[in-house]
Amino acid sequence: MNVSVTGPRIIFNIPILGGIPVTETIVNGWIVMAIITLVCFILGRNLSVRNPSKRQIVAEKLYAMLSSLVSDTMGKHNMFFLPYIGALFSYSILSSLSGLVGLRAPTGDLNTTIGFALVAFFLIQFYNIKNKGVLGWLKGFTEPVVFLTPLNIISEIANPISMAFRHFGNIASGIVITTLIYGALSALSKTLLGWIPILGSIPFFQAGIPAFLSIYFDVFTSFLQAYIISMLTMVYVGSANEA
Repeated sequence: MNVSVTGPRIIFNIPILGGIPVTETIVNGWIVMAIITLVCFILGRNLSVRNPSKRQIVAEKLYAMLSSLVSDTMGKHNMFFLPYIGALFSYSILSSLSGLVGLRAPTGDLNTTIGFALVAFFLIQFYNIKNKGVLGWLKGFTEPVVFLTPLNIISEIANPISMAFRHFGNIASGIVITTLIYGALSALSKTLLGWIPILGSIPFFQAGIPAFLSIYFDVFTSFLQAYIISMLTMVYVGSANEA
């Protein structure tokens, strides 16, 4: 059984600054963004106050669900985060689901999930400084008692790291496990059916079984991780920018 599980392939290099590699993550990420843009254009055009189309009803339902989630989690004073949370959830879930059509999920690359986490981290620090001032922000690391300061600093840094690795780990593990199972089923087909001309070269055992696994690894996990990263972002940022 010859199975190779590696990181995202380099598609091409941009010949500047010594060569800038463009990987599958970047290319597939742009594909996902193009799809999101197209969906937003389709759902958002020709809106009507009277006699709304089914497309408009779907768009309004999605907006209402997201608006309610952001309002309940972050508070109405943070509703200006709604576009970002919607973009984060959409990009995360579509990136993870892209594995269903043969693309390598951008969220299976640690660079992507670290990007999600860093945005949340800087938003948290920005609003803590804005609301408490620099001295108040620094004082927060010494509470409730001064000797816990190192632990508070470690905790603040650990939050984005855990966010990034949790999301990446779940999606990347799905990629690895699915690849190994495909390889094992291919080897099983060759072992049991390899003696049959023509039919022996067809990996029959790959049909069916991986489809059931995809329900968990590609569908359920994609929705779950997109929800978790969005919720954690809303909770952390909302706590930093309380009313």
